Amino acid sequence: MSNIRQIEAASASQFDPANTIIRFPEVEAITGLARATVYKRLKDDPTFPRPVSLSNSKSRGSPVGFVLAEVQGWVRQRIALRKVA
Repeated sequence: MSNIRQIEAASASQFDPANTIIRFPEVEAITGLARATVYKRLKDDPTFPRPVSLSNSKSRGSPVGFVLAEVQGWVRQRIALRKVA
């Protein structure tokens, strides 16, 4: 087996959503929200997952990501609320 295939196999078996950072396009796709709505949720909804800084910069526009497991958990909560209401 080639080294690349061994690395790919090891990576696939060790995939952990709790340690996976996703960017805005993936957050939009998973939640079904537009970028502006994600920003609104960040401002107004304390249950919405908080971004993780991907650089040392604190300036506006610095790169951020989100923890995949947290985004998935938020979606599951929204689904559960629908079933209760």
